[in-house]
Order: sequence, then C-alpha cells, then structure tokens
Amino acid sequence: MNIEDQPLEMQWEHLLTSLENLIGKKPGDLNGVLFLIGVQELGQGAKRFTKEQKQDLMHIGICKVLSLSSYYLFEYNDKDGWPHYKLNRALPPGDVLKQEALLKMHVIEYFKLF
Repeated sequence: MNIEDQPLEMQWEHLLTSLENLIGKKPGDLNGVLFLIGVQELGQGAKRFTKEQKQDLMHIGICKVLSLSSYYLFEYNDKDGWPHYKLNRALPPGDVLKQEALLKMHVIEYFKLF
C-alpha cells in the first residue's frame, strides 16, 4: 500500500520521519515544518533568524504551500530576496483543526515535488 493511500496523520508522521532522516532532527510540529519550507523558499541557507524573521518564514511557508491550490499567488521577491505573496481566494471556512489539516495536506504535496 502506498503512503498516499494512508490517512492524513500517517502520511504526516511519515513526512516528519523523512525530514528527520534528511536534516537530523524531527520537526516538533506543523510550525516547524512551515519554518523549514520558508527557509527553503527564501533560498539563503541555514542561518540565525530573529523572532520576527522566523514568523515571516512561517508565513512564507504557509503562502507557498497554499499557492499549490491557488489560495495565494507569488508576487515578487523584494530587494533582500524575500518572497511576497498575495491572497488570491478565501480559505475554506473551518475551525483550527480543519485549517491544520488543510495545511498538512498541502505540506505533504509540497514535499512530493522534491
């Protein structure tokens, strides 16, 4: 059975294990994975970031993964190389758990691209 045929939480755990094998540390939660995606999309490598920059990187991660379903559209990179996105269409209504599931599904799709 393919991992794609498994429930979302099993796919998520598989992704976290794969990331642990890749980077040597298992991300603690969804925010940690979104931060990693933000760093990847920024393309400046691993370095020290301020608290504000870490929040910005998580936002980049969210925008990037949700751009896979056109919720966000890439606009431009600013003079420092930071990507900027704009909201293209409203996110589906739902509680925090539904929003988290939506993000996890998109994160899993993002990593299938690599």
